[in-house]
Amino acid sequence: MASVDSHSDEQNTLTKRSGSRVFLQYLGKKFNLDEDKATQEEVVCNISRGVEFQGTNLWVLIFATFVASIGLNVNSAAVIIGAMLISPLMGPIMGIGLSIGINDFELLKRSLRNFGFMVLVSIVTSTLYFLISPLDQAQSELLARTTPTTYDVLIAFFGGLAGIVAQSRKDRTSTVIPGVAIATALMPPLCTAGFGLGTGQLNYFFGAFYLFFINTVFIALATYCIVRFLKYDKKEFVDKVREMRVKRYMVLTVLITLIPSFFIAYRIVQRTWFETNADRFVTNVLRFDKAKVIDYKRVYHPDSSLIDVVLLGDVISQDAIENAQAQLSAYNLDKTRLVVRQSRDTEQVDFSTMQLSYSELLHEKNKQIKDLQQRLSQRKVDSVAAKDICRELGAIVGPVSRIALSKSIEYSPAGAPQDTTMLCVIVRDKTSGKIDRDKVVKWLQVRTQTEKSEIVYRIKHGLRKDMS
Repeated sequence: MASVDSHSDEQNTLTKRSGSRVFLQYLGKKFNLDEDKATQEEVVCNISRGVEFQGTNLWVLIFATFVASIGLNVNSAAVIIGAMLISPLMGPIMGIGLSIGINDFELLKRSLRNFGFMVLVSIVTSTLYFLISPLDQAQSELLARTTPTTYDVLIAFFGGLAGIVAQSRKDRTSTVIPGVAIATALMPPLCTAGFGLGTGQLNYFFGAFYLFFINTVFIALATYCIVRFLKYDKKEFVDKVREMRVKRYMVLTVLITLIPSFFIAYRIVQRTWFETNADRFVTNVLRFDKAKVIDYKRVYHPDSSLIDVVLLGDVISQDAIENAQAQLSAYNLDKTRLVVRQSRDTEQVDFSTMQLSYSELLHEKNKQIKDLQQRLSQRKVDSVAAKDICRELGAIVGPVSRIALSKSIEYSPAGAPQDTTMLCVIVRDKTSGKIDRDKVVKWLQVRTQTEKSEIVYRIKHGLRKDMS
């Protein structure tokens, strides 16, 4: 009996292993990149052609730079996207990653040389444009390219992965490469750097070039990763001494490029995390009954960060501010200093921000007043007109004791307004003759310009209501 159970357990184990093997084979087939893979020679030849910047590529780069600069200048996202589609910036960057992956020092030199030339041409072109452009205000599309975030790093890396995978296929007519060009956004930061030089605002130049550098490094890194994943053959040297020297140069180039980029990426992650926590802190903690946060700034520094808040309204007590400071640690803001500027700190408050807040508040109040006036006009009946209508109605319906006229709003059971009705109450003697209700209703609708009227007859002890 024991041998039968043992045999059954072995069968179950074999069945499970067989099922796992089949499942892994299925996944391997689904994720296999070898089926439509182009040869290494085709991929290297195609990327090498894109590395060169002369003739057509150079002119297209210049035109794309002008288009992107104009798009940033007029704040048009559609124009910027068009410029990213036509710009040939991906070639040298992918050439750098490919050359490192296959140990091709000559391709690396050409890629770096053309990359530097490409950057120089783009910045000079955009600088010239912004020097002659009459518009020198930094729009939102331009400002978005001055400060890199964690998402820019991720987009550049995964976009680079998609780009080199598409380049390694036999069919390169897909929309992947244009999509990568849009997602990684290489052209706008270069044009923003040109804006910084053209307008003399070097902080824009360094911030935008910083973003471009991040995108470049991680696209090249993604290219290298896929090249090694596809196991492309490395270039062999006949002269072993030269091969070792070339390898040292390449390793040094990679370290010079990657080490700062990882440090920069780490700082970007830290700053993004700080800004997220600061937003949560301001939203959840700085909520007061008689004061409102109209503006705040987040300044990140590894040793001592700052949250600078401007309050509008009644002055908040020092105890309330100290209580808010005590909650900084709960939002992982231990090394952060909280500065609260209130209405009494007039010399420190940004009056342009206050003016904007007042304008928004005034606009909202005017909107509420207009809405209330409209609702009031629906209910209001001019007293002189009501007197005239009552006299005319008395002439139509004959002898009456009293007439009342008013607008009435109908409500649903839930309390929501449904419709407006003209309500007419006619008090008559019992001996008075019959009234032509349809005639009176039609006349009342025309006279009062309402689509719905309600007539209530009051005869001695009773009420009778007619409605149309």
